[in-house]
Amino acid sequence: MVLDYNKTFTSNFKMTDMGKAKTIIKVAGIFMFLFSYENLSGNIYHSGLSDSDQSSSKSTQTKTKSTQTKAKSAQTKSKSVQKSPKPVTDNKSKDSGTVKLGTQIWAVANLSVTTFRNGDSIPEARTSKEWVAAGESGKPAWCYYNNDPALGLKYGKLYNWYAVNDPRGLAPDGWTLSSDADWVKLINYLGGPAVAGNKMKSTSRWSDDNNGSNECGFTGFPGGYRVENGTFINMGNIGIWWSSTESYARNAVDHYLAQSNGLGGSTSPKQRGESVRCIRK
Repeated sequence: MVLDYNKTFTSNFKMTDMGKAKTIIKVAGIFMFLFSYENLSGNIYHSGLSDSDQSSSKSTQTKTKSTQTKAKSAQTKSKSVQKSPKPVTDNKSKDSGTVKLGTQIWAVANLSVTTFRNGDSIPEARTSKEWVAAGESGKPAWCYYNNDPALGLKYGKLYNWYAVNDPRGLAPDGWTLSSDADWVKLINYLGGPAVAGNKMKSTSRWSDDNNGSNECGFTGFPGGYRVENGTFINMGNIGIWWSSTESYARNAVDHYLAQSNGLGGSTSPKQRGESVRCIRK
């Protein structure tokens, strides 16, 4: 029996090729499936996050930005709160007609009473003769400058030192007469005698435009004074105030403002008529 090798070879070849082809088709199909799956998974799991995770991330980012915005707003408010106005010096006292200077509370006007604290009248000495007589006998007396009540409304009354020292009390209830020590304390608080005067002098009524700044609020007017013989002098040029401090048998300490920026101190005869400024007890 003769075998047909060609047919057998062809048949075997065809069978073998078909098996290989099937195998190739299967392998190709697997690769195509894997390739499609990879692309599909890349679309679904982009950046490693699901749609739900991406939404949560965006929400978190939005909240973070909102928190940052609130933080910036809080910082802005904090800066706004930290900005405070420059401190302002306030020397106004709660008492009407007073000024606080350091630890002292001074009246802003010269004394203008006609009775002692106990109600007794203080004699008015209008004429030069009456004034001299009161001084020589050591009796209290008061007057207006030039005996003019209109000037009294502006500058208060002038008193001799015997009225200041009278045991019945010249200062009203709740007040006391300023001593030399009180004046020294005031001068030191205002920076010394060389500069205190300008801070205490009023901004008007001074001759030759020698007004002060009245920076401290003392409002020292140039009310002048009355000398021992009853003459009135120096209105517009000098403001002078008694202290309650005696220096010698016939003299007492006073303090004055003049044309300069300083505040001076002196001792004057007790018969002289000068202004009086009280302080709170």
